[in-house]
Amino acid sequence: MLRSVSVLVLDELAVFEFGVLCEVFGLDRSDDGLPVLDWVVCGPEAGRPVTTKNGFTITPDRGLEALPGADLVCVAATALREFPPAALDALREARARGATILSVCSGVFVLGAAGLLTGRRCTVHWKHADELRATHPEALVEDDALYVDDGDLVTGAGTAAGIDACLHLVRRELGGAVANGIARRMVVPPQREGGQRQFVELPVPECTADSLAPLLAWLLEHLDAEHTVAALARRAAMSERTFARRFVEETGTTPHRWISAQRVLHARTLLEETELGMDAVAARAGFGTAALLRHHFRRALGVSPADYRSTFRCNRDEQQQPA
Repeated sequence: MLRSVSVLVLDELAVFEFGVLCEVFGLDRSDDGLPVLDWVVCGPEAGRPVTTKNGFTITPDRGLEALPGADLVCVAATALREFPPAALDALREARARGATILSVCSGVFVLGAAGLLTGRRCTVHWKHADELRATHPEALVEDDALYVDDGDLVTGAGTAAGIDACLHLVRRELGGAVANGIARRMVVPPQREGGQRQFVELPVPECTADSLAPLLAWLLEHLDAEHTVAALARRAAMSERTFARRFVEETGTTPHRWISAQRVLHARTLLEETELGMDAVAARAGFGTAALLRHHFRRALGVSPADYRSTFRCNRDEQQQPA
């Protein structure tokens, strides 16, 4: 049973992510019949202000001595990459005492520095995933997830995904009714669909040489047509074998994967900016049928085209209104 929560705040604190922890775990919602948790904010020193990335400071009431011993120890996001040794020792002590550890966004780097990520599944904001892998190769980084539950270690991805991680942990420890009650007060869904891929610009490989550039430009204008390696090789005036080898050398991927990625990217644009039906989007993007569009779209982004449109559809009328 989750009864007590301690949160570690360090300099260059990310205010939104810290606010998420406060909102989920630190508010008294007893008027809604929800449990009140024993909430403590801990800094390197009690009463010493912690800097934020937004030009003001936050002063924690408690020091590191109050961090261990809680049922749940949270690490707020920070832009730091070097951390006070005493804070790392306090996290290790909390873990040794049996606490569940939760990090939000870049707070996972603090866990890595404390040695708590070895062989453990974790996640972080997609922009920091490569850095996390390079800094902590011992960690098993899942950069598509909104959050990762690895038992006594729960990590949330960037910014609003911290809400998903916190509500998941509440649901796990206190039940769905409590998690739903908090979500209603926060005016957010208790669970979101999909992962981080839907928020990331698709990393379509670019051509690194000039020989295939004209062909790739032509392909972008004809995504709705069928393409075979044989036909593309003829257009490039190469043998199929030479074309396939040259394509991988210059783009880093195969013709099929390159075209599929470009089609998904085009479908995203159509879903965001037009009111075309799914069959029309599928045809224009080159998938042929709505069923194939759904298959490739979900495989690439983790959500259906309909859910993606619901989330990202541009309101052009509002955009066109003068400020």
